[in-house]
Amino acid sequence: MHALPYLQQVIFKPPESAVGLEYPFSLPVVANLSSLTFHPKVTFLIGENGSGKSTLIEALAMVMGLNSEGGNRNTQFRTEATHSELWRFLRPVKSFMRPKDWYFLRAESFYNVASYMDAIVHPSLQGYGGRSLHEQSHGEAFMAVLAKKLRGHGFYILDEPEAALSPMRQMSALVEIHRLVQAESQFIIATHSPILMSYPDAKIMLIDEGGLREVAYTETEHYTVTRDFLNRHERMLNHLLSGEA
Repeated sequence: MHALPYLQQVIFKPPESAVGLEYPFSLPVVANLSSLTFHPKVTFLIGENGSGKSTLIEALAMVMGLNSEGGNRNTQFRTEATHSELWRFLRPVKSFMRPKDWYFLRAESFYNVASYMDAIVHPSLQGYGGRSLHEQSHGEAFMAVLAKKLRGHGFYILDEPEAALSPMRQMSALVEIHRLVQAESQFIIATHSPILMSYPDAKIMLIDEGGLREVAYTETEHYTVTRDFLNRHERMLNHLLSGEA
């Protein structure tokens, strides 16, 4: 019997006095949330900056027992308590099988994970290719996670992994994601990248002022804006830079 998805759904049980509360309960994505069902392979969370993508994905990581700053389930450190309390009000609905591997890759705090790893274990034993993450470029370190650290049969949460990746490296990341999906892994990814969110047979959940809704890849603003810009870049640049935009 197939075990995926490891995380089938989360159900939001807000505090009784959530109405009128400040962040994160004031975010539309939280205020309008009742439940969220995940794809067995890849679920993308997309939306504008400030829409609550990182807040939600952080809560999903924490409700599954991962550190809010990133790493695997053995990565236990905290540089600053900036995470929200949203995770306390999410009830996970899980598969009968547990993943064998876990990881939360968070772009904004990845430096802290690298420092923590160097402090507790020699780079040769960290599983990132035998080199300290601090001795690799940001993009190399992110790819070391995907290509060397993640072993498959895993539950993986990625928060804006494209932050350190060139377009070519983003395509390489797609290859690694596919390799891990074929090895019975499940991904939840917050991203702005039209390259990453092109992964076939994935679920794309858009966060906007109405909350969460599923959209097709070619209906996303990320796809249409990128396509239109590349197809008509001279005309669009003239418009943008003329002061008429």
